[in-house]
Amino acid sequence: MLDRNRQPQIAGPGHGQALSADLYYDGAQNYSPYGRDYAAQDEGFNPLRLLFYVIQYRWLIVMMAVAGLVAGVIVTMMQTPKYQATTQLEVLVPSAKVFQDIEVVSENSDVRAFLTAREKLKSRALAQRVVFQLGLAEKPDFLFPTPSFSIGNIFYRALGISKSLSIQEKTPEEREGMAIKRVLDDLTVNLVTNTSLLSITFVDQKPKYASDVANQVAQSFIDQRLDQTSETSDLARQFIQEQVLQVKQKLQKSEEELVAYAKDAGITVTGGDKSLIGSNIEALNTALATAIQERLDAGRMVDQVDKGRGASLGPVLESEGLQKLSEKLADLTSQYQQKLGILKPGFPEMQQLQSQIKELQRLYNNGVLAITDSLRLKFQEAQNKEADLKAKLTELEKQQIVFNDKNIKYTILKREVDSNRSQYDGLIAKLNEVGVSSELKTQSAAVVDFATRPLSPYSPRLSINLAIALALFMALSASIIYIVELLNNTFTNPEQIEKELGLAMLGILPLVDDRELIASIADQKSGLSEAYRSLRTSLQFSGAEGAPRSLLVTSSEPSEGKSTTSFKLGQDFAALGAKVLLVDGDLRKPNLHRLFGLDNAIGLSNLLTNTVRKEDLAGIFRATKYPNVTVLTSGTIPPNPADLLSSPKMALIITNLGKRFDLVIIDAPPVVGLSDAPILGRLAEGTLMVISTNQVTRKSAKTALKRLRAAGANVIGAAMSKFQVNKFDYNYAYKYMNSQYYEYGTNIPKIEGKVDGGAGQPAHAKSPAFRRLVRRLRSGVDGFVDRAKSSS
Repeated sequence: MLDRNRQPQIAGPGHGQALSADLYYDGAQNYSPYGRDYAAQDEGFNPLRLLFYVIQYRWLIVMMAVAGLVAGVIVTMMQTPKYQATTQLEVLVPSAKVFQDIEVVSENSDVRAFLTAREKLKSRALAQRVVFQLGLAEKPDFLFPTPSFSIGNIFYRALGISKSLSIQEKTPEEREGMAIKRVLDDLTVNLVTNTSLLSITFVDQKPKYASDVANQVAQSFIDQRLDQTSETSDLARQFIQEQVLQVKQKLQKSEEELVAYAKDAGITVTGGDKSLIGSNIEALNTALATAIQERLDAGRMVDQVDKGRGASLGPVLESEGLQKLSEKLADLTSQYQQKLGILKPGFPEMQQLQSQIKELQRLYNNGVLAITDSLRLKFQEAQNKEADLKAKLTELEKQQIVFNDKNIKYTILKREVDSNRSQYDGLIAKLNEVGVSSELKTQSAAVVDFATRPLSPYSPRLSINLAIALALFMALSASIIYIVELLNNTFTNPEQIEKELGLAMLGILPLVDDRELIASIADQKSGLSEAYRSLRTSLQFSGAEGAPRSLLVTSSEPSEGKSTTSFKLGQDFAALGAKVLLVDGDLRKPNLHRLFGLDNAIGLSNLLTNTVRKEDLAGIFRATKYPNVTVLTSGTIPPNPADLLSSPKMALIITNLGKRFDLVIIDAPPVVGLSDAPILGRLAEGTLMVISTNQVTRKSAKTALKRLRAAGANVIGAAMSKFQVNKFDYNYAYKYMNSQYYEYGTNIPKIEGKVDGGAGQPAHAKSPAFRRLVRRLRSGVDGFVDRAKSSS
C-alpha cells in the first residue's frame, strides 16, 4: 500500500515553494532506486542465450533442416552412381650393395623409386597400353558416360533407362584420346604409408570397368617394366662387348711396352713389385740398425770396465767358474777371521790360509780380466761391422738414385697397364651380370591383391550428402537468424530494456487479445490484472518514501498501452485505500474518458483556458464507479496543447491536486514527435515509461528517454507491455514467467455444467485447457506476424 507515514510536504510544486525546475528535479530524484547512472552490464558469452535463440527460431530451424534433408535427397538423386575398385601393387626395390668398404644406403633411393613408379602408373603411355589391352576405345558406354550431376539423372534413375550412344561420329584417334583421358581422369595412385605398396584405384559408372581397368593398369605396369628391362639389357650387353674389345687391345699394347722397357733398362722387379736394389737397401737398413744396437750395448759394457766396475758386470756375475772361486774365497776368509781370535797371524796354519786366500784372489781377478777383454773385443767387432754396413748402404743408395731415374718411365708404363687391366676386369664382370639378368628377367613389381568387382556404389552416399546439406542449411539458418536479429531493433525481452536504456524493469504486462482486453481488466484474477498489481508493488518501492505523489505515464510511440496502464494503476492504488486522481494529459488524442465510459465535454483544457464556470468547477472532477478513483478528462481539444501544458497554471494545478489526492496519475501523450510528455514529465515527481514488445524501435525509445531526461523528468523505471508470456521460448529463457504465472488461484472449481458468462455455450468451450490451447495458437500466429513485421 501507499506509505501513509511520509511527510505530506515534499520538495515539489504546490507545497509552499516556488516553481523551480532544478529544485524540483533534485527533490524528486530520490524516487529512482537505481539512479540515473544505472546501466546493465554485458553478461558476455552465454550458452543459454544461444539455446534461447534456437528455441525462439525453432520453426525456422526445423524448416531449414527439413529443406536441407530434402535438398540432400534431391542432390543424391541427381548424382550418377559410381563404383570403385582398388588393386595393390608392391614395388620391389633392389637391396643395398657393398663395394669394398663403402656401403650404399638405399633408403632415399627407395622413396624416389616409389614416387617414380606412382608417376609412371599415371603416365599417358601406360594409359594408352591399358586402352589397347582392354579395347576401351570401342566401347560406347565407357567413352560416353552419363553426366555425374544432372537433373536428368532423376528421370533416368527413376525409370531405370539409359541414353543410347553412338561412336560412329568419332575417328579412331579421337576415340583413343577420349578413352585415355577417361583412364587418366578417374585413376588414382597412392602410396600406402610405411609400406612399399601402391594402391591403384579406378572409379567408373560400371563396376566391371572399375575392376578391369584397375587390374590392367597394374599388369601393364609390370609388363612395361619387363619390356624396358629386356631392351635395356640387350643394348647394354652389346655396348659392353665393344668396350671389352677396345680395352683388351689397349691392355696388350701397354704390357708389351712395359716388358720392352724393363729389358732395355735392365730393371729387375721382384714379386712384390720392388726392384732388387730396393730390396737390398731395405735388408741393409735392417742389418745396420741391428749392428748399431749391438755396438751401443757393447760400448756401455766397456765404459763400465773403464770405470773399474768390471766385477759387477752381468757376464762376470753370470760366470759359473768365478762364482765358485768367489764362494771358496769367502769361505777361507771366514775361517781366517774365526781363527784370528785364537791364533796369531804368524802361526803356520794362519800363514797357510793367507796363501790360499791370495791364490784364489789372483785366480778370480784373472777371470774377471779375461771377461772384460772379451767385452772390449766384442765392442771393437761391433764398430767394424757398423762401419762396413754404412759403407755398403752408401754404395747401394747411389745405385738406387740411378735406378730411380730409370724407374720413372717404368712406373708410368706399369700404371697404364694396371688401369687397363682394371677396366678389362670390370667390363668382363658387367658383361656377365648383364647376360644373367637378361635371361632371368626379374620383376620390379608384383600384384599383391587384385581388384574385385564392386557390388555397391561408393558414390553418391546419401548419409554424407544429407550431413553436408544439413550443415549448409543450418549455417544458412544461423545467418538468417543473425541478420534478422541484426535488423530487428525492437525490444523482445526485458533484459534488452535494462541493457539498452538503463532503466529498472518495474513490471511485465502480458499480451492480451484486443477482444479480451476489457474482460481481462475487469477480471481481478486474470493474468493482466495480476501483472498490474505487480507493477503497483514495484512503484510502491520505487523511492525512499514509497510511490511518487504524482506519476506520469507515457511511451515512445502511440498504441503502446499507456492509457490502459494509467487506468489500471488508478484502480489498483485505489484498492489500497488511496485517493487517486487520473488526469488525461493527452490533449491531442484523449482516450481515458472512453475507458471510464464518460463524456469529454469539459476537462483539463477548459481548466487551463478558464473556459469553465465556477458553478461547474466542482463537476469537472468526476467520480467513477470505482471507489476512491476520480477522473479529470482532457476536455475540449485545444489548438495549442503544448502552450497550455507549459503554462505556470498547469504546474499550479498539479501542485494543488497533489494536496487533495494521495496519488495523481497523468496519462500523457507519446514522447516522439511531441513536446507534451517532456513538459508534463518536468512537473511530475516520477515518470513511468511503457515500452511495448516487438513494436517500438530501440532508437525511438532511446530518443524518448533522452528527451524526457533533458527536460528534467525523473524516469523511475519502465513497464514492458504486450509481452507474450505463454510463448515457449520466453518461458524457457525467463524462468520467473510462464503461461501460468499470472493465473495462480484462478482455476477455482465450478459446479458441473455451470460456466460463468458462458450462457448458451457448452462447458468444454470455456475449459482452462481449451483456453490455453486457443491462446497459444493465437500467440504463435501473432508472434510470427510480429517478427515478420519487425524484420521487414
